[in-house]
Amino acid sequence: MRILLLVSFSIFCFSINAQQKSWQGKFEQLGEELPTPNSYRSGSGAPGPKYWQQRADYVINAEVDDNTHVLTGAETITYYNNAPEPLTYLWLQVDQNIYADKSLMKLSATNSIRDSVPSKLLSSSLNYFPGYEGAVNISDVKDSNGGVLRYLINNTMMRIELPKPLKAGEKFSFSLKWSYTIHERANVDTRADRSGMEYFPEDGNYVYTIAQWFPRMCVFDDYEGWQNKQYLGAGEFALVFGDYDVKLTVPSDHIVGATGWLQNPKEVLTAIQLERFQKAQTSLDKQVFIVNEAEAIQKEKQKLKTKSTWNFKAENVRDFAFAHSRKFIWDAQAVKIGSQNVLAQSLYSKEGNPLWEKESTKAIKNTLEIYSERTIDYPYPTAYSVHTADQGMEYPMICFNYGRPPKTKEVSQQLLERTVGVIVHEVGHNFFPMIVNNDERQWTWMDEGLNTFLEKETKRVRYAGFDIEGDEPKGQIPFMRGDKNIMRPIMASADNQGRSHGPNGYSKPSGALTLLRETVMGEELFDKAFKEYAQRWAFKHPRPADFFRTLEDASAVDLDWFWRGWFYTTDYVDVTLDEVKWFKVKKTTLDPEKKTVKVQQGDLATSRSGEKASDFSNGPKEFNLVKSTDKSYGEFLNRINEAEFRTNLENKNLYELTFKNTGGLVSPIIIEWTFADGSKETETIPAEIWRTNESEVKKVFLKEKQVTNIVIDPNAKTADINTNDNVFPRKAGENKFDKFKKN
Repeated sequence: MRILLLVSFSIFCFSINAQQKSWQGKFEQLGEELPTPNSYRSGSGAPGPKYWQQRADYVINAEVDDNTHVLTGAETITYYNNAPEPLTYLWLQVDQNIYADKSLMKLSATNSIRDSVPSKLLSSSLNYFPGYEGAVNISDVKDSNGGVLRYLINNTMMRIELPKPLKAGEKFSFSLKWSYTIHERANVDTRADRSGMEYFPEDGNYVYTIAQWFPRMCVFDDYEGWQNKQYLGAGEFALVFGDYDVKLTVPSDHIVGATGWLQNPKEVLTAIQLERFQKAQTSLDKQVFIVNEAEAIQKEKQKLKTKSTWNFKAENVRDFAFAHSRKFIWDAQAVKIGSQNVLAQSLYSKEGNPLWEKESTKAIKNTLEIYSERTIDYPYPTAYSVHTADQGMEYPMICFNYGRPPKTKEVSQQLLERTVGVIVHEVGHNFFPMIVNNDERQWTWMDEGLNTFLEKETKRVRYAGFDIEGDEPKGQIPFMRGDKNIMRPIMASADNQGRSHGPNGYSKPSGALTLLRETVMGEELFDKAFKEYAQRWAFKHPRPADFFRTLEDASAVDLDWFWRGWFYTTDYVDVTLDEVKWFKVKKTTLDPEKKTVKVQQGDLATSRSGEKASDFSNGPKEFNLVKSTDKSYGEFLNRINEAEFRTNLENKNLYELTFKNTGGLVSPIIIEWTFADGSKETETIPAEIWRTNESEVKKVFLKEKQVTNIVIDPNAKTADINTNDNVFPRKAGENKFDKFKKN
């Protein structure tokens, strides 16, 4: 026994050494890469029994001067400490300070000089905007009793010292005033261009799209305490839910759209506008023009000097943004979501037509309906789409979108798809991250990637013929086979992504989720798991582990290999069809005396040259099928009918395929078989085929019909970056992958 054990151990060691290079732990559990589950966040990916989050309510009064472009405001914040620990200070975000002369974004930006550089490009690169000072002026920081509060400002963060510790379960109210000059968006660094104004020289008017405009609370949570990453432009926002009561004073001829529901329409709208506004709230079949194009053009010329104050209230939102202009055309339509009517509203200048009046509100409707099916019913009373140049940015219930026809008013297919795409995308952000409230400052993919996936699904379902390839697996091929020296994994922090920011934030996660849905998990299972994640974390603060764990928990599919490869590495899919062998069982004769099968003798056939075959021209290789010994059956007394088994196999074809994982990213293997009669068959081998050898595997397939052609990943559903080695016969001439060679 001891000798046998030693022999077995030596064989085992030899086997380990032989396979050492092929094992890289790609199928091991993520383990320490994910935070340890606790009472706040469970191992299932759901909020734990002691999950908590902070809350902040805002009362704000603000005014925008249409002549000086100065925004002034006063706010009262009530902060609720639901954490199981006292707080001695509070941190607020002052994101407008990104435009300060010595901001961290400006000081840490890298750039270079080249000949014949455009002035606009150099201005943005240098962050040099003569005459503009964008820092926020803050004053009158007081508690609810009028006591002065000490504070300091650290770049885009503001720390307020509390008079006494704020204990668990307590709340603290304080107020402050602020002002800053709104920048003209055409003149600033595009990395931070999420708020500002657009000037129209022909009529001398402005469109204001205002965001990150008031000091607002940072997140304090169970994961890292106070948010501590500064605003650098790429990484967006981590925010706290609360209620808002906001009054906005603007010129009386301006139309205002904002987060929340308008509280005083009778005070700010004309009689005819009010009538149309009320009609739109029940118009489910078509849009209603509250301000039409002719009326908007007339207002462009009047430029009233009087002012009006619009009051908006919003419940349980994480932020507040608004837009206003006298140029706005305004149309709206009701959308039935669950048991409520949601008002889809579009604001746009005449420069957006005829495109915007045809597509914007319809795109809002399509987005709310598809996203609600896949996640949760849209819970808010309205959703705005606001038009402005070269912008796509999202906030609760309102978003700012590009898409402008040329002066000829011609709408190309490309412009149509870009405009609809950005509206669907930005309206879709109401779900991720405005409701499922991830930390955008850390992980861009958690909202942009998930949202890009649902944007693609909305276009696939509602906009037949639109190009969605860029957000599918095949669309990731150019990026994934790029320069690894400058590439980052999806899980890298938002501001550290560099050139990888766009693909890793948007298209690669979308492609990955498409692969999960269509190839790995299947549509029904994926949809259930994805919906479970949205429902679990609606109005909460999920982290990556919560998403990873929930999709596994709700599907009974171990996906650690998938997260590890697609999200934590820069590996790529490149499965090589390295070798194909065609076999048939040798024919047999029946021995009339012994009544047993007589097997023709001979060794396994090999190709004459000993090299790998490049096609099927040499025919099948015959092999012997011999009778099993009693030892083969172990302790079993029963025997299979081996003669019948042989007879069943004799006219069938066996194909031994050798696959190599050249790219490093383990992947399902999709095989398309073409048979001699012209028919085809597609089958998917799960990624688990690589679990014991991550570099090379062999698999034998039994086919009734003779195979003439084999293609791996025929429709580029796995993002295989090299399709030249995916086809057999090798010299089959032009194949279906030629169309991807340009990538």
